[in-house]
Amino acid sequence: MRTLSTVGWVVHNLGLAICFGGSVFGKVALNPNLDVIGPEADRGKILNTSWNRFNVISAASFIASAATWFPGRLGLSGGEIDDQTRNLVLAKDLLFAAGTASGIASVVQGRALAGQAPGGATPIASGTTPSSNTPEEAARLLRSVNQLGNANLLITGAILGVTTILSMKATESTRFSAVSRLLP
Repeated sequence: MRTLSTVGWVVHNLGLAICFGGSVFGKVALNPNLDVIGPEADRGKILNTSWNRFNVISAASFIASAATWFPGRLGLSGGEIDDQTRNLVLAKDLLFAAGTASGIASVVQGRALAGQAPGGATPIASGTTPSSNTPEEAARLLRSVNQLGNANLLITGAILGVTTILSMKATESTRFSAVSRLLP
């Protein structure tokens, strides 16, 4: 077993799992259930504090995944296996670029949303819905953050799917097995 490559693969997969799992939790469990909290401003404060705290972990995890993908990818194009694998490798490169762009945009918009009220206490109905007390700019930012978050979740899910397919193709390829013996 190649220790460095194995560690890189584990870090890569754990990073993607953290990004995906945390986002699913936020979208399914946190956002829609904020309405159980009394004051709308408290809902906004919890929403903004929670997501902005998770964004640090999510960004670090995504960076760790990219940091393990691209160096290993420099020596392997996917063409070592077949044309379909080469296309999947290129698709994964593009998905990482799209995930980076949507992630940065989401963080920027989330910070702007939190800045709409002291302590992030922007009044909201839920994590996805503005209330009648939500200022128009904050409502626009809330909708934008949710759309970017949905896009980022789909992109991360797609990266996980492509990663799984590439892993399966690698284990079935005698050509890749020979090349991978050269990895540290």
